[in-house]
Amino acid sequence: MPPKPERKYRAAAALQRRLNPLMRRLPLQTVLETTGRSSGLPRRTPVGGRRIGDSFWLVSEFGERSQYVRNIKADPRVRVRIRGRWHRGTAHLMPDDDIAVRLRSLPLMNSAAVRAIGAGQLTVRVDLEA
Repeated sequence: MPPKPERKYRAAAALQRRLNPLMRRLPLQTVLETTGRSSGLPRRTPVGGRRIGDSFWLVSEFGERSQYVRNIKADPRVRVRIRGRWHRGTAHLMPDDDIAVRLRSLPLMNSAAVRAIGAGQLTVRVDLEA
């Protein structure tokens, strides 16, 4: 039997494969668009996070295992749809950020889901262009 974190990852990934296509169509859902590291095609992922000043902050529940994090490592140029409006920006992985403190500053429902589902979380900051 796989260890518990691996089971959580597989279960969450299976659920996200089904829900993400629906979630990213919702007009007010926050969506992160990366460029596929192999295909070069746009990849859109519903995310939870918060804009603070000229930056958008989120926590990846599976850290570097998340496909969008792998895409960011290959090409940090991203777009974020916040409240129905697209913003261009540059994503930065923040492995030294305090996850517990960061989650307290993000939307409550998203933070609770990341805590419950996640293993190896990673903070991502997107510096938005003016």
